[in-house]
Amino acid sequence: MIEQLFGSKTRVKLLQLFYGNPNRSFYVREITRKIDEQINSVRRELSNLLSIGIIVSDSNNNKLYYEVNQKFKFYPQLKEIFGDSTQPKNVKKVVEGDPVDNSGDLKSIGHVELAILTGQFTRDNSVTVDLLIVGEVNPNSLQKYVDNLEIKENKTIRYSAMKMSDFKYRKDVRDRFITSVLNSKKQVLIDEHNILNEN
Repeated sequence: MIEQLFGSKTRVKLLQLFYGNPNRSFYVREITRKIDEQINSVRRELSNLLSIGIIVSDSNNNKLYYEVNQKFKFYPQLKEIFGDSTQPKNVKKVVEGDPVDNSGDLKSIGHVELAILTGQFTRDNSVTVDLLIVGEVNPNSLQKYVDNLEIKENKTIRYSAMKMSDFKYRKDVRDRFITSVLNSKKQVLIDEHNILNEN
């Protein structure tokens, strides 16, 4: 039904990818791999979404990156439709099996209370980490998760893990590392206690 409403299966998958990952940018081949669609139809739909203003593009290291335009007039409404995790199973399959977008995989490494993607995932060079994990986690399971993520993303992932008590202390004393992560362009995968919305 959503495909009929929005005119194209590829367009729906693209909207789900972008609105499900609001601070991440993707290049074309990465997009085709993630949504499992032909590159020509992906290019056509990206062009359509660009012309409307739903997404924006930016060139970096000879690659053209695309991300959702959070200043778009109807961003909140479209986010409600496409960024919602309560979508039907057949629609949500855009990110199935993608460890970056699947908090279920993250939860298998222990009790993760906060998980943030930043750095090269959001193309923010102001931080020295790409993945921050806070909670009680199994170091071996975490390493396995990161190893799989590096294979999936085809890049080396810089990550840091700490207990929630350490995170809160470092946040309270305005630790430079934690402050840089909190002020960075980021995608929040898990925030169990809504800690990022605290003053």
